[in-house]
Amino acid sequence: MSDILREFCAENFTDVPAAIEAGARRIELCDNLAVGGTTPSLGVVEQTVAYAHENGARVMCMIRPRGGDFVYSDVELAMMETDIFSACEAEADGIVFGCLLGDEQQGYRLDEEACARVMTVAESAADAFELEHLDVTFHMAFDALPPEAQKPAIDALAELGVTRILTHGGVAGTPIMGNIDRLRELTEYAAGRLIILPGAGITYENVDEVVSGIGAPEAHGTKIVNIR
Repeated sequence: MSDILREFCAENFTDVPAAIEAGARRIELCDNLAVGGTTPSLGVVEQTVAYAHENGARVMCMIRPRGGDFVYSDVELAMMETDIFSACEAEADGIVFGCLLGDEQQGYRLDEEACARVMTVAESAADAFELEHLDVTFHMAFDALPPEAQKPAIDALAELGVTRILTHGGVAGTPIMGNIDRLRELTEYAAGRLIILPGAGITYENVDEVVSGIGAPEAHGTKIVNIR
């Protein structure tokens, strides 16, 4: 197995032990993968973090109050804030979120105000529970942005202190190998500021080919390690 960091996307705890045994060193923990992943329960987070930390892995907790788009009301942002504090109390190693403005017809853009709010809350929660560090991933809401808005979004997210961006490098459902050039372009653009984490369509069978084409240090997926 290559040295690439494999992040396993888990729907609750069920496959976490097998994934870690198979080589996953980071878990993105979600519920409801059928809608792209939502916030897992506190009980699931606590047990997953405990198991992962005992077995040399880290846990990123999805913070997403519902399926659908990534345009959130103030009430939904308040829910996300509460869930961030819960994740930090459970000693998660990081959070995963994404906030946009606009709609499918008019186009989406980064909600910089909401992102700044989330980052401020994340910092406060990490301090409150005396965490040494809290990673922050901006999830595939990034892929809903038009291509011309993606590099400015990288600039803004890097300035806010986001650790990495999870992206397919193209429209959802397109073959990952067809997005290598775009992923490499984004990786080079973000270099030294944040990590571009490729995902969706990456498996234990093609991960080495994908990351070598991109120059990525990490890769993400539900099949990133062979658990069956």
